[in-house]
Amino acid sequence: MHGRDPGPKGLPERLPERLPERLPRRRGRRLPLRKSLLGRLLAVSALVAFCSVAATAWLAVQTTSGAIEEQQGQNLSDGARIYDRLREHAATRPDWDGVERTVRELAARYDRRIALTTEDHRPLADSARAPGGGPADSPPPALPPEASAVVDPLASDTALDLEPQGGGGDAKARIDPRAVGPFRVTGSERTGLERRAERAVDCLKGYGVAADVVPTPSGRPRIQIVGESDDDLAEGLRCGLAELAEPTPTEAKALAALNRLSDACLKRTGHDPVRLNLDLSWARQGVRKPSAAVEPRTTVLLPGPSPSAEPAEPAGLGFGDSTVDRAVASCVETARREQLSPHVSPAALLFIGDADGTPASGFDLSAENTARIVGVAALVLALTVGATLLAATRLVRPLHALTGAAQRMKDGERSEPVPVTADNEIGRLAAAFNDMAAHRARLETQRRAMVSDVAHELRTPLSNIRGWLEGAQDGIAEPDEAFVSSLLEEAVQLQHIIDDLQDLAESDAGALRLHPGPVAVAELLGQVAAAQQARAETAGVALRVRAADGLPPLTADPVRLRQAVGNLVSNAVRHTPPGGTVTLRAYDSGERPGQWLAVAVADTGEGITAENLPHVFDRFWRAEKSRNRRMGGSGLGLAIVRNLTEAHGGTVTAASEPGKGAEFTLRLPVRPGPLADRDPGPGAGPGGVR
Repeated sequence: MHGRDPGPKGLPERLPERLPERLPRRRGRRLPLRKSLLGRLLAVSALVAFCSVAATAWLAVQTTSGAIEEQQGQNLSDGARIYDRLREHAATRPDWDGVERTVRELAARYDRRIALTTEDHRPLADSARAPGGGPADSPPPALPPEASAVVDPLASDTALDLEPQGGGGDAKARIDPRAVGPFRVTGSERTGLERRAERAVDCLKGYGVAADVVPTPSGRPRIQIVGESDDDLAEGLRCGLAELAEPTPTEAKALAALNRLSDACLKRTGHDPVRLNLDLSWARQGVRKPSAAVEPRTTVLLPGPSPSAEPAEPAGLGFGDSTVDRAVASCVETARREQLSPHVSPAALLFIGDADGTPASGFDLSAENTARIVGVAALVLALTVGATLLAATRLVRPLHALTGAAQRMKDGERSEPVPVTADNEIGRLAAAFNDMAAHRARLETQRRAMVSDVAHELRTPLSNIRGWLEGAQDGIAEPDEAFVSSLLEEAVQLQHIIDDLQDLAESDAGALRLHPGPVAVAELLGQVAAAQQARAETAGVALRVRAADGLPPLTADPVRLRQAVGNLVSNAVRHTPPGGTVTLRAYDSGERPGQWLAVAVADTGEGITAENLPHVFDRFWRAEKSRNRRMGGSGLGLAIVRNLTEAHGGTVTAASEPGKGAEFTLRLPVRPGPLADRDPGPGAGPGGVR
């Protein structure tokens, strides 16, 4: 093993007073801004300001957006009504003749400019033009480049068509249900159907089924049943609904033509023909399927299917899962467009704007307002960062002073107290630092005094031993019994000092372990008195032991407890003049009867002055500043007493009156916690001797 000799057993190796020069010095080195408190404060303030601005902007946008969305919703609702009215015109007429009047009525009702043009932008109607197409004071404003919607009865425009489109089909492929074309029944056919429907409704009401006659765009009446069920359908079949569903000659002719068109389409795609029913469902291999263009129905019973056929179901609920079904639906849709195109108006472009001619579009934030918002946000951020910078600078300045003082203290330089400028957290930190620095200076002074005292205490017996041995070597002293006794006395004194230092070192290192057991206090005091009797008789001091009756046994380490009480007795004997008395007492402390005992050691010596009494438990402190071994001691006795007492979970106090003696009292719990795992630790408290 290589390295320094740690010295006598139990003595800690002395540390160098200054750091090695090879260690890097950081004095004067500034932290990066990203790691400094100033940088973090600036970042937090900027984040808070940004969040505040963002929250305010969000609240303003939400409030404004509510009004904007309401206005946009109204514009969209008005546009949808205009679109629906013009699409109705297109679905019921083969051309756009007469639409001018409708456009002007809608423009007046909704306070909008409405214009219709062909797909190649030839005007059909414009509410901004003079009535009758005559000369106007000024030409109407130019139309925007993009139309608001396309008015086509054979294809829906989702921009303004707000009606639900059913499940699964292309919304743009939706044919207006008002476009019936050749399926419109004649007057006589309508009259006959209405009579049958009225009779069927009366029949259903007789069975308790609520029903009503609803007209359709083709003129065929439809019976609407409320709360439809299987029993209702059975009753409906008895009331002639199946006969009502049979197509009229006009409808049969139109249906046959539609069937031929769809079959031709299916033949071109390589599929078998199907038989279409009046509700546009089809029959294929005994299964009845609906067209993708059929509107969903719930409680409405449409006439058309035969009594034996499966009721039609909405499109998109499973009938378009196969390739054949999708092909049939596509061909039926294509055939319907081909059949209806001669009976409806051609597609037209619809332009909707404000009454002054500007487009009725959404609301966009102008560049000027955007720049204004950004400028205000930047100003708020700048003010926040500036205020934070000012406050952070005032906050960081005393921290820099504390850092510099701590660095000087670490380098071993004398550090002046840090100025305390305010009674706040930083000011209290500075005051605590000053207290710590003063306490550290006191500890350093005590440490140096301890090193000098211990050196003296070790030097004296060693010098005596050396002197006796040199005398024997030179033939001056005879190695007789007195010679050996003197050497033994000096060796015992040296061993005593080393043992005290070892106990204190173990206590500071947390290595002092206790072995608890039952201890009779009266017996322990007697043992201590017997051990100190010879020294007391030599000093002319009387020892007395007084223990109260019925004291419970303590749970403590008997060896360590005898050591603590022995140190107090030895200390008391040393400071008691001849003819004096040292009394050892044991009694119930009275704080918690039966739970705490007190062991007191009182003497009739010179006592301790009031200014010295608070320091008797300061480590390495001695009342006698001289190095007289008889009076001064090593300054470690009371340090060990206090550490051992606190290791047992108790406390030690001192009381004195100058000229009348002093009394040291140990207060110990009868049954403390697990002492086997207890150690006084390095912070158990310093102590000294008088």
